[in-house]
Amino acid sequence: MASETTAPAAGAVAERGPEGIWAEVVGQPEAVRTLREAARAARDRLAGRDTATGAMTHAWLFTGPPGSGHPVMARAFAGALQCTDPETAGCGECVACETALAGTHADVTTVVPEGLSISVAEMRSLVQAAARRPNTGLWRVVLIEDADRLTEGAANALLKAVEEPPARTVFLLCSPSDHPADVPVTIRSRCRGVQLRTPLTEAIAEVLHHREGVERSMADWAASVCGGHVDRARRLATDQQARERREAVLRIPLGLRGLSEVFSEASGLVRAAETEAGEANQSRDEAEKEELRTAMGAGGTGKGTSSATRGANAALKELEKKQKARATRSQRDALDLALVDLAGFYRDVLALGFGAEVPLNHPDFASQARRAAAEWTSETALRRLEAVLRCRTALDRNVKPIIAVEALAAELHR
Repeated sequence: MASETTAPAAGAVAERGPEGIWAEVVGQPEAVRTLREAARAARDRLAGRDTATGAMTHAWLFTGPPGSGHPVMARAFAGALQCTDPETAGCGECVACETALAGTHADVTTVVPEGLSISVAEMRSLVQAAARRPNTGLWRVVLIEDADRLTEGAANALLKAVEEPPARTVFLLCSPSDHPADVPVTIRSRCRGVQLRTPLTEAIAEVLHHREGVERSMADWAASVCGGHVDRARRLATDQQARERREAVLRIPLGLRGLSEVFSEASGLVRAAETEAGEANQSRDEAEKEELRTAMGAGGTGKGTSSATRGANAALKELEKKQKARATRSQRDALDLALVDLAGFYRDVLALGFGAEVPLNHPDFASQARRAAAEWTSETALRRLEAVLRCRTALDRNVKPIIAVEALAAELHR
């Protein structure tokens, strides 16, 4: 299930400086240059002026490793397309730029999958809305985060719109890659690709320190262990519980000394993911329920109250179903992040075992990685890494988390 979000973009700040709306983007100079030119070409096209061939198109596909900032880049581009400043495309200060970044612009629809996929019914409804002319903005922009979660039917519905796009509509798709497993070839071939790269550690640290106000040493540490994931760095720098969960995960490789630890560590890992997902969704869930009750006339008296109550109960059940799907996705995402940390540790063990002079994924756990490299053969470390990757694949195929993680822990112990 997907939703049209109105939440602010992660990392949004009040002062953007001379870079305008592009100040939100971290470590992507080539992509920013391409999108600046496209936004200017889009403005020229609306004004009837000649534009550079191919500079602007109706569909874009943003790809790159997790944490490289697909949604932030796409939101910034949406704001640049809607910008009302006559001197620039993407001033970052006009109402159009601000509302596009905040997710409240009337002509920018952002779709975020709250469950494990985006259904065909939801995509058909979105395509119908995308066919309308913009209300107040220069363009109608449809931004689909996690486009790799489109079902086959949803992808086919989107394809029809991308093949014959309305004159003033722009589609922005975000995906980990342009591989057919993530984005169908038919859709990819009709989009202009923007490849994002993993931001450099120094760039992430600068953002945390100067724009987020994080203390310098904490910013440097968070940037060094986040794996190039800007939002993860921000979370680690500002959330003590997030730091504790990461440390608990990275203690697992050397902590599996017996079969009893296998099951306790597996259940602990799954519980931690459930807790993190619950913390992330609890306040939002309650606010949605209260808003629904108010809209349906909860607490009212008089004629028609009983029928209104029945309608409210039915709507509440549907909302709870939606929230359950969102919680499942949040739990899977939290668990996957823990598995990525584990994979990074085994990669560090392999790098140290071979004497490779490369930065470690977890430099603060370098002593543990050296100990493991001394105790294990390279073949053993590689098998453990492959076991983590198999667990990620199993979760992606909807294997029950506790079963997948217990199987992983048993393999790591062996």
